[in-house]
Amino acid sequence: MNTRLANWLQQVTQSARAMLDMSSTEDPVSDLVGRAKELLSRKGEATGLALANSVVSGWYGLSPEQRAEWFQQLLGEFGVDEEELKSAIDSYQSQPSSVALAHLHKASEPRRQELFRRFNAAPGGLECLIQMRAELRLLQREDPQLKAIEHDFLHLFSSWFNKGFLILRQIDWNTPAHILEKLIQYESVHEIQGWNDLRRRLADDRRCFGYFHPMMPDEPLIFVEVALVNGMADAIAPLLAPLVEDAPEPDTAVFYSINNCQPGLSGVSFGNLLIKQVASRLQSEMPNLKRFVTLSPVPGFRKWVERHFESVVEEDLTSLCALYLTQKRGSRLLDPVARFHLGNGARLERVNLAADASEIRQKQSYGIMVNYLYEPDLIVDNHEKLMEEGVIALSKSVQQLVKTADAKYSEQIYDR
Repeated sequence: MNTRLANWLQQVTQSARAMLDMSSTEDPVSDLVGRAKELLSRKGEATGLALANSVVSGWYGLSPEQRAEWFQQLLGEFGVDEEELKSAIDSYQSQPSSVALAHLHKASEPRRQELFRRFNAAPGGLECLIQMRAELRLLQREDPQLKAIEHDFLHLFSSWFNKGFLILRQIDWNTPAHILEKLIQYESVHEIQGWNDLRRRLADDRRCFGYFHPMMPDEPLIFVEVALVNGMADAIAPLLAPLVEDAPEPDTAVFYSINNCQPGLSGVSFGNLLIKQVASRLQSEMPNLKRFVTLSPVPGFRKWVERHFESVVEEDLTSLCALYLTQKRGSRLLDPVARFHLGNGARLERVNLAADASEIRQKQSYGIMVNYLYEPDLIVDNHEKLMEEGVIALSKSVQQLVKTADAKYSEQIYDR
């Protein structure tokens, strides 16, 4: 190790110890706020890193009540410097220029954004910020003013987690065990029933891909499970069943489970990138694949039915589900899964009755699941028509289902 690096590391260590000594106070939040202000004022890299480490560790040591107080402090103590902003506005109005505009832009930024950037420099700082936002999202339901901090997080995370920073990795049985354990932990669509079940999902006729961030190499951000089968799947059980010997050559990739692993990254959209990148990769590896579809849940369907109808017959559930998936609140589709896939340019291809016998799917959708079809040549056109004209891409069979349900039930729906 060279002398310069050794001296730098020694300085970081000594500074970190000094900062941690500050934590002996009866008011941990005030102590943390003080260290955060000190962090913003420091220009040196070594002392700044030591302070960032100290602030991150200090935040983890707060109780839930103290963390709520911390967010209030972020609002009051780390907002926009109003005097600096007024000065920047006056300067730009008196003599507009690119330099004055840059100064105005910087002055209009809340100081907490720079604080978060410096958090991010500390080891584990990014994970801390993600957890911080996850807790903030719960608190802001009762305190709308906290949405200002939410805006700051989204602004920064949208840059830090853009496609250029994300790493696509295939996850297989040779992936380190601590990452495989997280697949079991984070799977929320179709629960993984232990290691044998996971091994089946990573077999030769299955694929699993995830996005990772360079600063969080052991934490999947999102992952998708894919079944390589012959024909378009209409039920989940065969996809989770034991390996079939001498199965026909696959011509279809079925995306049957997509899981966002980090609640603190909710609203940071990279799921659409994942599906498209995985489809492209699979097509290059397996030219015989003809179709890329999902087998997706319909989480809000049963509640919608029970809200609008006193009773329905089973034979109408398929057409009613197709109708539900076209319903909007304003310009947004009601169903979140439909909103995701149709917004990404997929087409609603098929509605499958009795596709999933699990308790959760019965409660959500009477066991119905649907196929969304991703056709590479039509993705952009489907997306633009939905965004610009409100036109939903539907297969002919689904169009007929919608017409059938609309003719029979429209008055009951639209009169409420």
